[in-house]
Amino acid sequence: QVQLVESGGGLVQPGGSLRLSCAASGIIRSASAMGWYRQAPGKERELVATFRAGGSIVYTDSVKGRFTISRDNAKNTLYLQMNSLSSEDTAVYYCHAFRGGINYWGEGTLVTVST
Repeated sequence: QVQLVESGGGLVQPGGSLRLSCAASGIIRSASAMGWYRQAPGKERELVATFRAGGSIVYTDSVKGRFTISRDNAKNTLYLQMNSLSSEDTAVYYCHAFRGGINYWGEGTLVTVST
């Protein structure tokens, strides 16, 4: 059974850092895509960073050079290291996996960047 559980969100000041984790039981080794999306208030959900089939990584332009996606298959965990955070990064961050034509989502973790 697939289960995605995010953690690590919270309140951080501009310029700060956070590391998100996604406990990904049942799927991390078999997913053809696995990554992070976010949804800011009043906006549509957007891709942040993802591993694609074959191991390539895609980042949305606004986070390139600031965010790093990584994974530890032995721990069944996906990570998102976020540095140099700004108010524009405020959003609910979702862990995502894709396998066999099905999209799997976690419930999300809120990241708020504010003074």
